This record gives sequence, structure tokens and C-alpha cells, in this order.
Amino acid sequence: MSIQILIAEDEHMARKELLYLLKHEENVHICPAAETGEQLIEYFFTYEPDVIFLDVHMPEMSGVEAAKKIFRISEDYVPLIVFTTAYDDYALDAFEIEAVDYLLKPYDVKRFKIAMKRVRKRLAQIEDQKVDWDKAKEEVQPNSSSQKLLLDNGERMVVVDPESIYYAVPFKRMLEIHTTDKTIHCRMTLQELEDMLMGFAFFRTHRSYLVNLNYIDEITPWFNGTSNITLKDKQQTIIPVSRSARKTLLTIFSK
Repeated sequence: MSIQILIAEDEHMARKELLYLLKHEENVHICPAAETGEQLIEYFFTYEPDVIFLDVHMPEMSGVEAAKKIFRISEDYVPLIVFTTAYDDYALDAFEIEAVDYLLKPYDVKRFKIAMKRVRKRLAQIEDQKVDWDKAKEEVQPNSSSQKLLLDNGERMVVVDPESIYYAVPFKRMLEIHTTDKTIHCRMTLQELEDMLMGFAFFRTHRSYLVNLNYIDEITPWFNGTSNITLKDKQQTIIPVSRSARKTLLTIFSK
């Protein structure tokens, strides 16, 4: 399995040193490096890295702040974080965001190898969990087209026809569901909604977007292998399609 790795580091020499170490690792794909916290957030959604080597001190926004923002926005998926810093007093911050490891600059080769072993072990565990979850989902019978969803918006239970949903996206620790006649905020994750909609024509175009395939108007190429889709709603909503999802989406429509 190839590991997508993104380096977030504003210092040229530190970035060069880390690139050198990573290029000697097997099955590693290195994404373009981010040099600021804001750029890191942009690159995370563009390249969808499995792992981020994250400098604690970054211009505009610290590495810790950027990581926390990514976790808030993308609640259903978070990358593995390896903190990098020239100081040894940020271990508590690393612990707070459950970083997989903590490396001090200048990098020690043996210590770097240990970090990569931890990364590979954690990714293998995540992959095993996915396989088990996929097997469990196969045993669930598809939903009937007449089935309605009962969603909790925090004040009352709302009945929703699955076919009326345009798309759903996480928003402020809740899920924002856009339908043909209203927008609903409910207390659930995108993964939970996706599980409820098994058997209906919904597709995860991005880690943060679940879209009704029946409402896609057009697919347009974007950059670096990504795309955008335009929906048939009044707003002509544009939703990103990740590189990994693009091939599957095109296959679905070519059948």
C-alpha cells in the first residue's frame, strides 16, 4: 500500500532533510510541501494525505492550530500526525491531538525509522478496521426506496425522504443536510448518514461530502487529478471530488 505523505514545514533545509529521509522509504508518495498553516489546510483537502509531518512553528497559523482545524472540518477522517520541532517542550500538544510520533530537529535517522514503523503499524490497523467494516456492511440488506429517515436536529426528530437529499457535509460538529426544500442540521457523522443510506444512489465524492448521484448535473476537471461536480439545485452547488473518488465516479457513470 502506497502512503501519501505531506510535509508541512516552512524552513527550506528542514524540509530538504525530511524529503531526503522519506525518499529512502518504500511505498511512499510525497505530496507538494506546505509552508504555512493555511496552505496545509488547502493541501490536505487537495491531496488527501495519509500522514502529515507537521512543524509546530508555522507562519500565520501554528501546526497545532492547523491540525485542530483539519480535525474539526474533516470529522470522519483525520490523517496521522507526526510532529516535527527543534524544541522538546511540545509533547503535551502532540498528546492532545493524538499524534503518532514526535520528532526533534535535526533528525536522527534511527529515530526517524522508528517513527515510520509506528506510522505503518497504525495505517495497517486502520486498514484492517476498514476491511472488517466493509464485511459487516455487506451483510446489511439494502434500504427500500420507500424508507424514510428519522433525523435528530437537537430539538425534534425530522422525517426526511432520502431521495430529496442533494448532499451532506459536516458543519460545526453537526451534519448539514441539504434537501430539495430545506437544510437540516443533525447530531450525527457523515459516516453514520452514509450507512443509513445504503441501497440509495449516494456517493462519497470527498471525505467531507456525501452526494446524491441523481442530482449531479456535470463533472468538470479541476487540478492535480481532482474534479468538481455541479448539482441540479437552484444554487448550482459546486462540490469537490478527490483524486481517489474521481475514477470511481467516472466508472459509475460510464456503466
